[in-house]
Amino acid sequence: MKVAGEHRRTIVASADGSSVEIIDQRRLPHAVVLVRLSTAADAARAIREMWVRGAPLIGATAAYGFCFAMRDDPSDGGIERARRELLATRPTASNLRWALDEMRIAVAALAPARRFEAAAARAAAICDEDARINQAIGRHGLSLLSEISGRKPAGESLQVLTHCNAGWLATVDWGTALAPVYMAHDAGLPVHVWVDETRPRVQGALTAWELGQHGVPHTVIVDNAGGHLMQHGKVDICLFGADRVTANGDVCNKIGTYLKALAAHDNDVPVYAAVPHPTIDWSMTDGLAEIPIEERDHEEVRMVGGAPLFPAQSPVANHAFDVTPARLVTGIITERGVCRASREGLLDLYSERRRA
Repeated sequence: MKVAGEHRRTIVASADGSSVEIIDQRRLPHAVVLVRLSTAADAARAIREMWVRGAPLIGATAAYGFCFAMRDDPSDGGIERARRELLATRPTASNLRWALDEMRIAVAALAPARRFEAAAARAAAICDEDARINQAIGRHGLSLLSEISGRKPAGESLQVLTHCNAGWLATVDWGTALAPVYMAHDAGLPVHVWVDETRPRVQGALTAWELGQHGVPHTVIVDNAGGHLMQHGKVDICLFGADRVTANGDVCNKIGTYLKALAAHDNDVPVYAAVPHPTIDWSMTDGLAEIPIEERDHEEVRMVGGAPLFPAQSPVANHAFDVTPARLVTGIITERGVCRASREGLLDLYSERRRA
């Protein structure tokens, strides 16, 4: 997508695959700062400290971290060590494990001398595939947005509510939940986005920055305003990304998503999650019981602008994600189409899973 009018991806590899350039998302929206990663430790730090965010981009960054490890230690022990250390960076997103498993498969049967080259090729392919997948998600989501917009009075904007950032900054390119919005805007469909601030990391600032770069009308709201807007008929669809979707359609996304889904259910507002296939965890069937929920540093909540917001003696909890049960999710948008949030719905799209 575009930064200052120029197209770029969120992660760009050097010609020989020995390093990548990323956007340090901690510095956005105030400055676009590019950082070079050239070791597995660099990649692990970028993921853990949220220089990169979003399940697909985390997976792509981990793939290159694994690649760098194969340059430095292509032994069998090096494979397992790289996978273990990168996997430990963040526990919730399904794409991280998927990407590392793909990388291990790509190199395990090869002689050590060939592993770095194969790893570089697979990491590049993962990035290219992510861009293609998200573009397809955008097309399928555009059809959905067009259908909903067609039921509104002529000239009235389609009102979309988002939570967290699921744009191109969260992926290699295009984004997941924002890809349909970009395509709708480019197709001339009148669309407006309500952007949740998404505390404590304020990923809504990234969404607002992205939408502004693309020229999409939007309004930033506090996290607890969504229900009020829905009660007053000002939201037509809630559109989220996800960090993990279980085989039965439970959706794990940024903390606060569940509350938006509850409000949407009470106000007959449809809720859709837009996800690429690596986000679907077919090994899990109960999101509440099985998905590991990351708990991050308490200081993310306690400190605002470098100053403490709460008394030092007050304990703080910082759960980074929550799980929205499938019963509250109208549907899931994937690169293969739109389906019900259920095992049957997902299997209709991924028929090879039904045969397995």
